[in-house]
Amino acid sequence: MTDLEPGVVYGEDYKTLIKVCKEGKYALPAVNVVGTNSINAVMEAAAKNKSDVIIQLSNGGAEFYAGKGFPDSYDAKVLGAVSAARHVHLLAEHYGICVVLHTDHANKKLVPWVESLIDYGERHYEELGYPLFTSHMVDLSEEELEYNITESERILKRAARLEMSIEIELGVTGGEEDGVGSDEIDNDKLYTQPEECLKAYEKLSKVGHFTLAASFGNVHGVYKPGNVQLRPEILKNAQELVQGKHGTKDNPLDLVFHGGSGSDKAKIEESLKYGVFKMNIDTDTQFAFAKGVGEYVSSNEKAFMHQIDPDSGEPYKKSYDPRKWLRLGEEEMVKRLDEAFSDLKSAGKSLASY
Repeated sequence: MTDLEPGVVYGEDYKTLIKVCKEGKYALPAVNVVGTNSINAVMEAAAKNKSDVIIQLSNGGAEFYAGKGFPDSYDAKVLGAVSAARHVHLLAEHYGICVVLHTDHANKKLVPWVESLIDYGERHYEELGYPLFTSHMVDLSEEELEYNITESERILKRAARLEMSIEIELGVTGGEEDGVGSDEIDNDKLYTQPEECLKAYEKLSKVGHFTLAASFGNVHGVYKPGNVQLRPEILKNAQELVQGKHGTKDNPLDLVFHGGSGSDKAKIEESLKYGVFKMNIDTDTQFAFAKGVGEYVSSNEKAFMHQIDPDSGEPYKKSYDPRKWLRLGEEEMVKRLDEAFSDLKSAGKSLASY
């Protein structure tokens, strides 16, 4: 049994975590967060399920973390991500789990955001000897393939010096994630070509560690059944091409499944056979949190309209206390993540040493 220190993992420990996931044919939920409530719910759920987990922030989530009233939107995106990362670093080890800290989609216009975070990461590394984040996503899938790989290589060179990884995307995951992406995509672009994966492997693996979000019909968000045709065999074909060309072990690519919310569970399980170690989940956990809060508000409507019951004179303070209803949102989010840990077969498999 491989043991890792609980807390935020990076560098060789991150690669070890991925290796064990792939060998065990299981994956970790990568959960988008927007504040301490969602971060704490993710860590609570991971500890409850004795699973490691991936916590990630989109640019919008990071901005919200800093406060929507923050005077400068760009600075909020940077400082919110830094603040959230420090929160996780402080608490993760005490939850007794391994946490991967990641930032989600950053297209061409958001590359400066990633580079600003690497700037902070450099200072953090110099002061403390370890990086602020485990990895950053550089999503240039809307650009020409050559630019996508070359620019990703440039950023990976910076990240690798800090023992960090990057995640790239080839092909286009349908739907939209915090302003990145589009619903208007040609069907053929929803399926990554194995030759593209080979090209990325040959260029980037010489520079540092990278993970790959390959598109196999997956989309962000939840859609009507039948609208999404997942083809996990595309992942299999990419793995076999790289393995055959370079004589590697099975499943040499570290693959990521975007758009996990609402996906067919049989297809999720099939993808785990082909080197998927990470599955993104956001829409479902957002809904779970909202459901917990919404049901409580509906059941206690008067408490959200009056501080004191207009008929009985009874004070409602204990009912509208934010700790009451925010906690119910957290609890529903934990329940949805219980399901995710089960679907991805990671429950009971934390590498954190106790």
